[in-house]
Amino acid sequence: MDAQVVVQMIQEGHQGSSRIRYLLASIRRCLSGLSFRISHIHREGNQAADHLSNQGHTLQNLQLEVKSETRGVEVNTSIQVGVILDLKSPLGAMAEICISMAVSDFYDGHSDYQTRLVLNTRDAHDSVGMASSVVDLLKNEQAHAIIGPQWSAEAKFAIELGEMAHVPLVSFSATSPSLSPTQNTYFIRTAQNDASQIRAIVAVLKQFGWPQVVLIHEDTEYGTEIVPYLFDSWRENDIGLAYKSKISSSATDYEISRELNKLRALQTKVFLVHMTSSLGSRLFSLVDKAGMMSIGYSWLITDGISNSLEDMDPAVIHSMEGVLGVKPHVPETHVVKTFKKRWQRNLHLLKPNSSVGELNIFGFWAYDTVWALATAAERIVPVNPTFLKVGTNGSVMDLANLSISKIGPRFLSEILNTKFKGLGGDFHLVDGQLQPSVFEIFNVIGRGQRIVGFWTPKEGISPALSSTERVASSGLKNIIWPGDSTEVPTGWAIPMLRIGVPVKTGFTQFVKIDKNGADEIRCTGFSIEVFEAALKKLAFNVSYVYVPFMNDEGKSNGSYNDLLHQIEHKIVDAVVGDTTIIADRTSYVDFTLPYTESRIVMVVPIKHEKSLWSFLQPLGWDLWFTIIGSCIFFGLVIRIMERHHTANTRFGGPPSRQLGMIFWFPFSSLVFPQRELLLNDYSIFVLVMWLFLAYILMQSYTASLSSILTVDQLHPTFFSVQNLKTKGYNVGYQNGSFVLDFLKNRLKFDESKLKAYDTIQDYDKALSEGSEHDGVAAIFDEIPFIRLFLDKYGSNYMITGPTYRTDGFGFAFPRGSPLVPYISRAILKVREDTIMDNIEKKYFKHQVTSLYSAAPISADSRSLSLHSFGGLFIITGIATLLALVISEGYFWEKPVSMAKKYGQRYLSSRASNIETKLVAHSTTVMNASTHSLDEIQINSGDSSGVSDLSDGSVHQENE
Repeated sequence: MDAQVVVQMIQEGHQGSSRIRYLLASIRRCLSGLSFRISHIHREGNQAADHLSNQGHTLQNLQLEVKSETRGVEVNTSIQVGVILDLKSPLGAMAEICISMAVSDFYDGHSDYQTRLVLNTRDAHDSVGMASSVVDLLKNEQAHAIIGPQWSAEAKFAIELGEMAHVPLVSFSATSPSLSPTQNTYFIRTAQNDASQIRAIVAVLKQFGWPQVVLIHEDTEYGTEIVPYLFDSWRENDIGLAYKSKISSSATDYEISRELNKLRALQTKVFLVHMTSSLGSRLFSLVDKAGMMSIGYSWLITDGISNSLEDMDPAVIHSMEGVLGVKPHVPETHVVKTFKKRWQRNLHLLKPNSSVGELNIFGFWAYDTVWALATAAERIVPVNPTFLKVGTNGSVMDLANLSISKIGPRFLSEILNTKFKGLGGDFHLVDGQLQPSVFEIFNVIGRGQRIVGFWTPKEGISPALSSTERVASSGLKNIIWPGDSTEVPTGWAIPMLRIGVPVKTGFTQFVKIDKNGADEIRCTGFSIEVFEAALKKLAFNVSYVYVPFMNDEGKSNGSYNDLLHQIEHKIVDAVVGDTTIIADRTSYVDFTLPYTESRIVMVVPIKHEKSLWSFLQPLGWDLWFTIIGSCIFFGLVIRIMERHHTANTRFGGPPSRQLGMIFWFPFSSLVFPQRELLLNDYSIFVLVMWLFLAYILMQSYTASLSSILTVDQLHPTFFSVQNLKTKGYNVGYQNGSFVLDFLKNRLKFDESKLKAYDTIQDYDKALSEGSEHDGVAAIFDEIPFIRLFLDKYGSNYMITGPTYRTDGFGFAFPRGSPLVPYISRAILKVREDTIMDNIEKKYFKHQVTSLYSAAPISADSRSLSLHSFGGLFIITGIATLLALVISEGYFWEKPVSMAKKYGQRYLSSRASNIETKLVAHSTTVMNASTHSLDEIQINSGDSSGVSDLSDGSVHQENE
């Protein structure tokens, strides 16, 4: 009996023990027939093998149905699921076994489920076979989900078909970043995309401080789609791309070897390889033959090779010793170990002649995919898994008439929301795909691999996943590098560096070149020693030789810009000297961090000023006039207070005498005791206020005058750049310096007015002669050089005007040189150490690396102003006025008497008004009473009664 017939009989729901025995007998006959076919598989060729594989899947489904039937479980719903694999590839063969085991394991553990997945496997070796398989599964098998396709290049058309039919396509191996589940509703990736490993790769590169890398990738869609993501990540993390090499999957060994020769000539020795294992095996065999697996080289492989490393030839793996790789981490749990053993048994049983090697992450993801589909299928019951017909054309390839799955949208939703602990780790889909969790970093050693660390999104790189081991150490475990070396490669081959050095006539404290014979050259100076100190801070050795930038006559061969262009023309490898970092130069060289700070300043001669009226300079004119006014004020107040005392004859006499006393008394009180001259206590208080004010002013005056008379008053001859340009004076600068371009282009000086000088003696001579005698009116240069000049001639010159910022002195290297970050970090270490202080003391006796120790800019001594003593004058003035008010009754007697006078008038007027109002009120009341009595008498006609009442009222009034 055919296996399909048996399945159909079971699905029709026939039950009973006799029926089960009949079915079991049928199964035995099927198994017998299958055994017969296996015996003839080698004679019938590949076609028989494919037919046998399909029969094997049918048999597995049959066994699953029989197992459920024998347990007495009623299977209500069968859901058709398509599987598209390349069964001839190691990945397809491995996944086929994992998928079959997943179905069996799932329903063994969930025998009470009401749904069953019915797998329909198709073998597709290319895009055409894949497309026809998808259409066949949708139209003929009415598959409500399809596992596949296996390769990313085949997925785009299949995804479009899934969108049309509302059928989810679930791929465990299409890892291309260009396939986005967020842009394709019915595409689900139960794997991590290739871009998820980029962060782990970057972390490894940064762990070892490799600033540049050479990328070698396969020239296929798989190899090229990850490249933009790599470039973006490297750019964000300051990792440079030294070279990009793409190798065709069909390239010959000769073509690969020719490309390797190009790579071997590069200075960068860090290589990242992203390609499939088939091409990677050929590449590393040739890499080893080319001698590029030796000391100094670093190789890093992506998961394209890492996940298939077990399937590669042992000889190839041996040639890869020292390679680092990254791949998704699978926890070695008891379940995983047991599954691997069962998988190996099934492999030897079902595919004894297969080329499949070891089980890898894709097999686990395939297994978890089936569990996710089976779990989601159970959640959508009860449901009728049918298709909605949208056309009547029965052509297999009629895409316009594809039916639409009624359960597709619900099936999709349940798959996306499924979560469980799978063989490959946590199965949790975010935006339609697995999220990166843990990557393991391994080292190829011998014919195997050893895990040296892990990378996680939260923790980064660590030697272990357990918290205790992470605390105990950081980074990675010990690594065996190419060439059996345990020392971390620097990442590039450093040849003997040719260091260009400027030739200077003056300012040799920075760079000095001495010749000992015809060929021997010795370079010394502050800049040279800082550079050599920085090299000693490096973790690797750098060989170098100094090349002076001189002509045949032993003089400088050009400007600093000319010297820097020697790097661009590859005549020298670096420039060491007092080279200023400016923006224009960074377009053709890279500078290290500055080892000194600097700014451009202007130096001019000093005018020494001495005045006959220096004694007036301590106080400002506003303060002088205020002091004179205060003397008159205090004298006048004391005169007013003392005028009533006839015994005090000193303040009496004619007006001229009194006026003289007002002016003379405050001044004389500062020298002679005047207390006996005053008889009024309030006058004595005012005198104390005056003395308090005067003594403070005298002390301030004395201090300021001492400063003026003892400190030389320095005044620059020119204060501004505009003044120099307006008058057309000559201006000097250091020969060969960038200051020439600065003066011409930024400050807009006439080039004919600019003069170049070499030494500080030249500076002194030119400034002494002045612009009128073919000298200069000012010198422009950087602070380190100006400090040296002022140290020797500082009594005659001074810094004035604005300062112009520069970025200091640095060492120059070629653009993109990997040495720059290392030298920069070494300079920071030197500056933070006492080494820099010792070098500065050796050549300058003081600091030159800081702007704060620059020579002071002279300025005029400022006179004391009224504002400085305003509070003092206000306090003493108010106190004096209060004393005057209290002392002199005149100021309040008249106001008091006037207040009493006006008060009495007010009170008498008020009393008179009250009396007048009382009289008027009494008269009004009496008239009103009389009028009322008259009316009563008229109305009653009893005149006698009225008369009596009237008399009584009058009597009472009189009383």
